Amino acid sequence: MAEQASLIHCDVDLDAPGKQTGFLRLPHSVHRSAYGWIPIPIVTIANDDGPTVLLVAGNHGDEYEGQIALMDLARMVAPDDLAGRLIILPAINFPAVMASARVSPIDGGNLNREFPGNALGTPTQMIAHFVSSVLAPRVDHCLDVHSGGTSLAYDAVLLSGPPPVDLEARNRQRAYIEAIGLPSTLVFRGGGVTGGRNLGAVIRAAGGTSFAAEIGGGAHVTPASVATAKAMLRRYLTATGVWRGAPASEPPAATRFLANGPEDYLYAMEAGLFEPLAGIGDEVDAGQPAALIHFPDTPWRAPVELAFPRSGIVVCVRPLAQCVRGDCLFQTGAPWPDAFA
Repeated sequence: MAEQASLIHCDVDLDAPGKQTGFLRLPHSVHRSAYGWIPIPIVTIANDDGPTVLLVAGNHGDEYEGQIALMDLARMVAPDDLAGRLIILPAINFPAVMASARVSPIDGGNLNREFPGNALGTPTQMIAHFVSSVLAPRVDHCLDVHSGGTSLAYDAVLLSGPPPVDLEARNRQRAYIEAIGLPSTLVFRGGGVTGGRNLGAVIRAAGGTSFAAEIGGGAHVTPASVATAKAMLRRYLTATGVWRGAPASEPPAATRFLANGPEDYLYAMEAGLFEPLAGIGDEVDAGQPAALIHFPDTPWRAPVELAFPRSGIVVCVRPLAQCVRGDCLFQTGAPWPDAFA
């Protein structure tokens, strides 16, 4: 039985040369519009032979640095700047982007937990299926630009899958990481929070390379975070071979490799007000005090102290003081200098 084709119609010819703009038309039948569709903006730019690179932002709608950087890139890049093809989706989860929310207001779907998706599923599942079935087979390289969104704040961290066993593949992955040049690279060792349901998993399953980046967050942007995202994109495109325009003005940083696993997250175990005792970039030890949870409803009660479960470096922190049991307060990474040795 043949796999169900995507019901999403793409306005642009994904294989044509030149610069095209349009929409992925996601069918959405509602009371006010029986035969309506949701417009997901797409830009393709192609010239000569070369790799196909997919750039994504808005996977979560409250993560803004990547959206801004990709919109700027989509306006700026001309076909003559390329040797290959760019596919740019600055607002891939468009309903979430327009709601400034992590998840879709239509179906509550978290796009980066829905891959490979479902052609006949919810709107979020249909987006994931289109990317998995139509885009992923075309893509040689993918960079998914995230931030911490409303509930987390990062400095600038590249996210990488485990080092490949094959030496040549491992060296190639390290070369891309060093060319991207963010100050830290978090290398997942398995047991991640997405369970393999993220965009990178389907790109790698189709034979492409894939990275994600976490830059900024806290539901706002800064000049520094946007500049970091823009420079990172230029360096990445140069490393893939698709970019032959002007190089990034900022050279790559010497990245530090950090290991990440399930034990590198610290969660609130009671509802209250979160007082952090460490910040982004701090080196911490297992058992070191990490936070106090205060109780406004019983202010005479002593705060509960939480400790870091594992030694490492703080890569993100919750910027919101109010918390409930199960909220992530910190993420750390343990130094892993020989990750790609």
